[in-house]
Amino acid sequence: METDSSLLVSEMDQLKQEELYQQLLMQTIGGMQAPNPDSRVIRPEPGMCVKTVSLHEKQKVFVNICQSPAVPPPPHISNEELLELLQSDDPTAYRVPMSLGEPHTELDNNCQGCIAYDVVINNEFFQKCQKDPLFLQFVIAVSFEGLENKYTLELSREWKVLKNRKFLGSISEQNIRTKSKPAIQEISKEDTQAALAQAKRPEFCLLVEPPVGDPQYLIAEIQLPGVPFTDTSLSVLTRLSLY
Repeated sequence: METDSSLLVSEMDQLKQEELYQQLLMQTIGGMQAPNPDSRVIRPEPGMCVKTVSLHEKQKVFVNICQSPAVPPPPHISNEELLELLQSDDPTAYRVPMSLGEPHTELDNNCQGCIAYDVVINNEFFQKCQKDPLFLQFVIAVSFEGLENKYTLELSREWKVLKNRKFLGSISEQNIRTKSKPAIQEISKEDTQAALAQAKRPEFCLLVEPPVGDPQYLIAEIQLPGVPFTDTSLSVLTRLSLY
């Protein structure tokens, strides 16, 4: 005897539905809250495009080093001080503020697939790097290290700055911090409850699979308020126990 999936859903225990909703809401609460006052969205300007390869995948990688006045400049340092620092035991003591964007797939001049990353630095510091080969090599090395640490990849240090291209792909907005967060931050129960109270309840639909016969999975389709559509999807599958 076939079972109507809509009847199965309507007969599900309401408490279990509410518990599932609360779990999903907690997982997505970050994207449903109001914009963080300690961050802002910027659209960087093109700068230069650096070509290299990933050592493991042997795939072309392009690093777009962009510029924006919204990114703070690093502390002033002379060529002599930078050389001395690079030759010291702790060359990481000099830090360059930068925003590292998500990887995006592009096509190179030969219509071959490649990966591109966007790195944003201060516009005045970018101009300094353009005029000084030492600072140019330094900021490229720092950008590579930042991408390697963030995305667990390994880039070849045999790179080339493209002369006739300042950017590969299209420039995307980036969300940058305007205030540094503490290394350790405790989130209180009151903050979590307040965030839940302010969050809009999303519309959701619960389906069972397969639609006929004995159901094996519960599928939740959720429309998140304030979250734009992307190609990324999240499927939450829960094995049903019906008696």
